[in-house]
Formats: sequence, structure tokens, C-alpha cells
Amino acid sequence: MVVSGPSGAGKSSVVAGLARHAAFHFSVSMTTRPARAGEEDGVDYHFVSRAEFLAARDAGELLEWAEYSSHLYGTPRAPVERRLAAGSDVVLDVELLGAEQVKAAYPEARLVFIAPPSPAVLEARLRGRGDTGDEQIARRLAVAASQIEEGRERFDHFVVNDDLGRAIAEVAGILAAPQSPGNTA
Repeated sequence: MVVSGPSGAGKSSVVAGLARHAAFHFSVSMTTRPARAGEEDGVDYHFVSRAEFLAARDAGELLEWAEYSSHLYGTPRAPVERRLAAGSDVVLDVELLGAEQVKAAYPEARLVFIAPPSPAVLEARLRGRGDTGDEQIARRLAVAASQIEEGRERFDHFVVNDDLGRAIAEVAGILAAPQSPGNTA
């Protein structure tokens, strides 16, 4: 299953809560952005230099990748393939472009879009992080508006994160729902 949505929609919170309801492997993405307070390398992300990221991309080691807010993000391919081969459900938290790349590689992947309840709530969440300036918040809000429209059109499931517990339960139901034979990403 691929979880996506705009920055500040609560994707990470939904995935963290999902872990209390379902067994799955969470794919830890690679990024060139600096770690935020409390983030741990190898748990939240694999924090790497731009050169390391580009080398992995060029070697075909990434299942998907995208650039967002001047930073690169991507999913290491090998851990996902190992877990799928073992029959595990895999959950990825990626940007929209990355979600499309995963769907191209794994057509059976379920795409779940997490949306904020409103632009005002999204702005409050972004400001609440305390690590994003006004100019970057304005850019993220503009990007979020187009991402939400794309999410409605291109994703299998659209979940509004207006109540975290309800959103987690909805995503848990999606993960638990029967699917056609074969592995799921």
C-alpha cells in the first residue's frame, strides 16, 4: 500500500497509528533533507547526501524517487522486494510522483491519499512544526491544492484526516480488505 498526500496532511501520523492495528513492513525512505528534531536515521528516513542519493538512483537501487522542496526523496528497492517476496504487506509513505512510479512497477498496489480537512488546518499544521518559514509554507499550500485534486482523480482511496483515529481506522480497513491474488505494495 502506498500512502501519499501533501506535506502536513498527517501521513506519518496515520502510518504510525496503523502499526497498532495491522502487521506490515514500513519502507523507510531515503532523503537528502536534514533530519528534523526527534527524527532518527534509519527509522524515520535514511538521511544521505545528494551525491549518495544520486548514486543510488543512477544504479537502479530506488523503486521510486522525486524532488520536493529542493530535497530528494526515494524508496530503496531491495528491502521492498525482499518483503514482498516473503509475502508481507509493505506500506510506503511517498510523494505523488513516487506513488505513480510504484503503481507502474506494481499495478496491484493500493494508492491511499491522505488529505487535510481544509487549507486552514493544513497551514496550522505546517506552522505548528516550527521548522518552516512563511515563504516555504506558502509554496507548500499552493502545491497541496494541486496535489489534493490529483489525489481525488488518481488514487484508489481518498482519506480526509480530520480525526486521526478515524483516519487510521479507515486506512487499516483498506489494508485489511481482500485483494486479488499476489503481493501488495
